[in-house]
This record gives sequence, C-alpha cells and structure tokens, in this order.
Amino acid sequence: MGARIEVVLGDITEQDTEAVVTAANESLLGGGGVDGAIHRAAGPRLAEAGGALAPCEPGDAVATPAFDLFPPVRHVIHTVGPVWDGGGYGEARTLASCYRRCLAVADRLGVSSLAFPAIATGVYGFPPDLAARIAVDTLTTTPTDVTLVRLVAFDAPSRDLLRAALPA
Repeated sequence: MGARIEVVLGDITEQDTEAVVTAANESLLGGGGVDGAIHRAAGPRLAEAGGALAPCEPGDAVATPAFDLFPPVRHVIHTVGPVWDGGGYGEARTLASCYRRCLAVADRLGVSSLAFPAIATGVYGFPPDLAARIAVDTLTTTPTDVTLVRLVAFDAPSRDLLRAALPA
C-alpha cells in the first residue's frame, strides 16, 4: 500500500505529522537551512541525540525523538543527501535511497504520517527539478505502511516543481 502524497508550502517545523525528515549532514549535529530550522525548533537535545548516532552516511537515515517540536511530531528522521557533482557519481541513486530509508525508518517506528523537505537541493546543489522527480517517483513506488507523506516546500517555485512531479 502506498502513501498519499500532499505538496504544501510552509514551515516543516509546523507540520502536524508524526515525524519530520531533516536533510542532515553526516555529523547529525545540525547545520543550515532546513536542518538548522528543525534543530532550533527541537532544541539542543536533538543535536546530542543525533551526535550519539553519527556518522550517518549519504543515502541512509536514522531517527531520534523530536524533543521540543510540537505534537503530534514524535520523531525526527535524519537523512544525508548527496552532494551534487554533475550527476555522474550516483547522486540520483543516493537521493532515492534517502527517501526509501526514511520510509523504512518510519515503518519501523510505526509512523503513519511523515513530512519531507526537499533533500539535497540547498547547499548540496542537487538540481531541484530532478530532485522533485526522484522524490515523487521513489515515494510512489516504495512499499510502506505510512499513509500520508507531506512534501513541504519552502517557496512557491519548489512547491510547483513538486506538484508537477506528481502523477496525473
């Protein structure tokens, strides 16, 4: 059974899902962009918990409690996307693995709703249009018990790319 996918424009730290995904770096100690916003909202215990699980390799995912994020968020799933280097180094495969591994972690935790940011499209430089297609393709073809996946865009162009990638 596949998850229903929604695309929304908004702040991932304010989503009413059981878990949120953060586009982390390998140290899991927090960073910029989405990861920084989630770490600020969840509080300093998130970095402590992440650091205890590090390193996390690109394409993999691990979970921590959500700490000070507002309920119903109970978990933060940390995934490390690929750094874009032209596309010839397995970047697409690694990005797809991020989405699959996040779903597997969510299934293990019994999570039914999950919010994703656009993984690797910020400082890691992954082309946003290609990333949107990989995200939607992977999420629609990966078996999961998650019933709702919310793709949270931080701006209108990102939202439009995600919506365009959805099946008709």
